[in-house]
Amino acid sequence: MAVDQIKRLYESMPGKLDQARRRFGRPLTLAEKILVAHADDFAKQEWSRGKAQLRLRVDRVSLQDATGQMALLQFMQAGKKQVAVPSTVHCDHLIRAESGAAADMERAIAENREVYDFLHSTSKKYGIGFWKPGAGIIHQVVLENYAFPGGLMIGADSHTPNAGGLGMAAIGVGGADCGEAMAGLAWEVLDPKLIGIHLTGKLSGWSSPKDVITYLCGLLTVKGGTNKIIEYFGPGAESISATGKGTICNMGAELGATTSLFHFDDRMAAYLRATDRADVARLAEQHRQHLVADPEVLRDPRKFYDEVVEIDLSELEPHIVGPHSPDRARPISKLAAEVKKEGWPAQIRQALIGSCTNSSYEDMRRAAHIAMQALKAGVKAKTPFLVTPGSERIYQTIKRDGIMDTFQKIGGTVLANACGPCIGQWKRSDVGKEETNTIVSSFNRNFPGRNDGSASTLSFLTSPEIVTALAFGGTLEFDPVHGTIPGPDGKPFRFTAPEGEELPAQGFAGGDAGYEAPAADGDRVQVVIAPSSERLQLLQPFPRWDGGDFGELPILVKTKGKTTTDHISPAGAWLRFRGHLDRISDNMFLGAVNAFTGEAGKGVNPVTGEAGKTFTQNARDLKAKGVSWIVIGDENYGEGSSREHAAMSPRYLGCKVVIVKSFARIHETNLKKQGILPLTFAKSADYDLFEQADRVSVRGLAALAPGKPVEVVIHKAGGKTVPIQCLHTMTDEQIGWFKAGSALNALT
Repeated sequence: MAVDQIKRLYESMPGKLDQARRRFGRPLTLAEKILVAHADDFAKQEWSRGKAQLRLRVDRVSLQDATGQMALLQFMQAGKKQVAVPSTVHCDHLIRAESGAAADMERAIAENREVYDFLHSTSKKYGIGFWKPGAGIIHQVVLENYAFPGGLMIGADSHTPNAGGLGMAAIGVGGADCGEAMAGLAWEVLDPKLIGIHLTGKLSGWSSPKDVITYLCGLLTVKGGTNKIIEYFGPGAESISATGKGTICNMGAELGATTSLFHFDDRMAAYLRATDRADVARLAEQHRQHLVADPEVLRDPRKFYDEVVEIDLSELEPHIVGPHSPDRARPISKLAAEVKKEGWPAQIRQALIGSCTNSSYEDMRRAAHIAMQALKAGVKAKTPFLVTPGSERIYQTIKRDGIMDTFQKIGGTVLANACGPCIGQWKRSDVGKEETNTIVSSFNRNFPGRNDGSASTLSFLTSPEIVTALAFGGTLEFDPVHGTIPGPDGKPFRFTAPEGEELPAQGFAGGDAGYEAPAADGDRVQVVIAPSSERLQLLQPFPRWDGGDFGELPILVKTKGKTTTDHISPAGAWLRFRGHLDRISDNMFLGAVNAFTGEAGKGVNPVTGEAGKTFTQNARDLKAKGVSWIVIGDENYGEGSSREHAAMSPRYLGCKVVIVKSFARIHETNLKKQGILPLTFAKSADYDLFEQADRVSVRGLAALAPGKPVEVVIHKAGGKTVPIQCLHTMTDEQIGWFKAGSALNALT
């Protein structure tokens, strides 16, 4: 986004914010200021937290190479010549970690050439900035180049809120949302409730920004932030570096939050200047009062936030979360006892640092400080150590400053500047596929199968410096903060607390950043898609609603327990098919636990009665017979990644309705966008009424209206019927999407 555009935004804020204060009759939080400043039509907009749908104009759109494929395929259907807002594509998800950076990059380019050619040609044609493979992870590159205080962006990745470290409201969404914004339409989101996190004190010793968010994950849980913005403020916030703030905001996605952000401060200005954006820093400093909450909010926050959490950073212990969920948290001092109690394997098989969450210069410097202590004492690492730099800028800087050399001296393997093991792109040879084992990392998400495709891997998340120390201890029973390990002379060796500068003293290193601008004349560029491709497939519109009710739909799957987007549409090896809807639909519900059988990924064909087939095989059989179907789900259904394939594949294979106890925000929106009817039980206990042989009718669809309950009838095998009520959150516009067959159909 050009500096003059940022200047225009800032100069427009005083009038808009004064108008909002008059209308609301009170001062404003920072989140409210950003939402108001980006309202499509403030005068006509209804404002009601948790109820109103906001129509906003975003400043920027970001796409990565996995979800971005489908976003661009949908954008192409809109028939536009160029994107209407600044947009970028980042090639970071398809690079598989296996041998090390050089070999992995060479393999990725060979394996994914047709996808990269598609993304490159589409970017050049439609005015999109292109970041080539190896340039860096999307969120780190955005923080280094595009994020700015007070801005609003959306991205087709759930960890887009990383940019909140620079005071930007950055929100993870599905690809359809991105495509519509790129086509010039206003973006819609539920007016979020606000959680204020008041930070006092100052981090010291082993405590790090990662511990703020891992502590909060345990406190608020994975659904505690759903449809809420988390806003950090207070003197403690000002003591945290901009990249540390980014770490905290990044993992706000694990709370289900719409986004997370910090108030503008001098630490942000310093980072902007260090990343060659002094002009943006000056502008932000000139308009500082608009980039923080109003003074009255800071004096009495409980009057203005729906919930306030107090954290004294001076008392915060280092935390570690896992396994299997990022909200299973405890201080590192209590881990050993829990490991023994639960019978988890204590031996650590792999230790990994980096990723979009923790790959800043400060992170790497503090981790290297731990490694240097061990090297000086002659202590050897007991665990393989993998390092993922977040961007080429970070890689070149830590290489120049000797940090990379330190990691290599302890036996570390440097991976490509890409997502790799954090999102399932990791080919391991050290353990068997079903072998129960333990890993520790500085990543953000740890659902079963998330890192290496194996549900048997127990993944624990903590700060890079704790991960590094644990690599030398080799066991979860080692507490680096309070404990010791044997030195080469047999005497106890104790690490001292990590140290590290937040910004490099010599500035960031230069070099080829990996950016390519779009073509001056996009009309001359041809989008590259081979007709015979298994990786890419042009989209066909989904069928429109026929105007009738849904009668006696069979239940394809009733899921039990945690059903994330990783369970509905796994990543890993399936990432290669993200641009081919038919091919990737073969992974549908592979990880979902069947409530009727307890088995994952398989169920009974509701028409033929045949057992043992995958849900996709059953769905394809039903589709061939012209039979639509329904899904029944549990709490927080669809938590996790923003991947809209978890909505598109069911829609493509015949799903009409999903009824659950509760939805995760992004997934519910994705279902609406693709024309699936998302309903929640008026009474959660009604989930238990559904049996395998039941048929389900949804009635009164012609009268579907905002806020009006929906009648659902369960048809039992003996002829008995059980009526229940279900609820929905659809607006008039979203009901229009449903009737049109999808949001995209409603636009064209």
